[in-house]
Amino acid sequence: MGAGAPRFFLAYNPALPNPNYALILIQTKGGEHRERLLSELRARFAAEEGPVRGRATRLELGPPVGHPVQFRVTGSDPEESRRIAAQVRDIMEANPKIRDVELQWGEKVKSVRLEVDQDRARALGLTTEEVAQTLQALLTGYEVTSLRDGRHSVGVIVRATEAERSQLEDLGNLVLTVRDGRPVPVAQVARVSYTAEEPILWRRSRETVLTVRADVLDGVQAPDVTAELAPRMAALEQTLPPGYRIEAGGAAEESEKANVALAEVFPVMIGVMLLLIMIQMQSFSKTVIVFLTFPLGLIGAVAALLIADAPFGFVAILGVIALGGMIMRNTLILADQIDHDLAAGATMRQAIVESTVRRTRPVVLTALAAVLAFLPLTTNIFWGPMAISMIGGLTVATFLTRLFLPALYALWFRRRLDRRESKPADAAEAPNPTQDDDHRTSVIPIRQAAE
Repeated sequence: MGAGAPRFFLAYNPALPNPNYALILIQTKGGEHRERLLSELRARFAAEEGPVRGRATRLELGPPVGHPVQFRVTGSDPEESRRIAAQVRDIMEANPKIRDVELQWGEKVKSVRLEVDQDRARALGLTTEEVAQTLQALLTGYEVTSLRDGRHSVGVIVRATEAERSQLEDLGNLVLTVRDGRPVPVAQVARVSYTAEEPILWRRSRETVLTVRADVLDGVQAPDVTAELAPRMAALEQTLPPGYRIEAGGAAEESEKANVALAEVFPVMIGVMLLLIMIQMQSFSKTVIVFLTFPLGLIGAVAALLIADAPFGFVAILGVIALGGMIMRNTLILADQIDHDLAAGATMRQAIVESTVRRTRPVVLTALAAVLAFLPLTTNIFWGPMAISMIGGLTVATFLTRLFLPALYALWFRRRLDRRESKPADAAEAPNPTQDDDHRTSVIPIRQAAE
């Protein structure tokens, strides 16, 4: 109560101290029990109308963003920012995929303002600072001395009696002492007004910011909802006074940060991959052929995510990147076997066909082992999308690679299909055909095509 809980796991962002804030952490048996309780709590909070505002949600996984859909109104005047935020809230409430729209600042709180009449105060010889200090001493108290109680020092506070300071209507009757010693009521030098003010003003980069935030319905992705609202927010921003703007936040902003971070590493990653493939293949054209099999994993990955109704988020993107490396590894195995067959005296046509047949079983078994290894992760709420994308992409890409790469090889080297790169060695010099075909000095017998 009064603040967020300690950071008991990495993705939790504790709330700042706030006297009107409380957090209840409920641990259920999981699965069906959690979802049923979550639905009941949300229904109760939606039905309650009163001073208490409740929000029931699952613990976040990934970067802590709070409310998934957020739009920040930035400006100098709090009143104008609140007026603009009200328009943003109306736009968000009109979207059927959004629920529980609220303002970060919350409702205004009651406030008592004392406006000093400067002419009267100067006539009595009082300043605004003296009036403030006297009222603070009467209402809050002023430490005049301290007493020693053993090892502890106890302050002595002087202030007005409780009967004089407990009622707001008596504030004007409090007595101020002018410099000549005369008592003067507060009402003679100041006017007491009752108003409302913002309880807390949030700033971002030293600018006043009011955030309009909301949750999304289950099964809906927050970045998609933010993208739907962006055109209307842009149209509203065109009508704002100078110095005011609307920015998107929440899950869409964090996703954009993650994508930017990946984009910065992508050129280095692709450069290193091309370098390693070039060292292995010793050919620019064959390096391009191997690299062109990278996108084959997207076909199965997207299909698997759609079938499983899993989000294509940050972890799924990581899975697709790792998937590309696994696909090109299988491609390298086949391309390397083709080079070995060509060196043994086979034509390009024979090498493509024979290498594809010979390497299909080891590649399929390797892919199957990886697919089975990822199956336990599919039920994990965080790593599930990554496992699903890798299972679907690797399964489909393994099948497509057996067709795509031979066809691409035949198309790329179509003028050399029936040409022998080198003559096979004499039978007396040829190694034993039963020798391990993974040995690089072995000569693999090639079946002659029928005339």
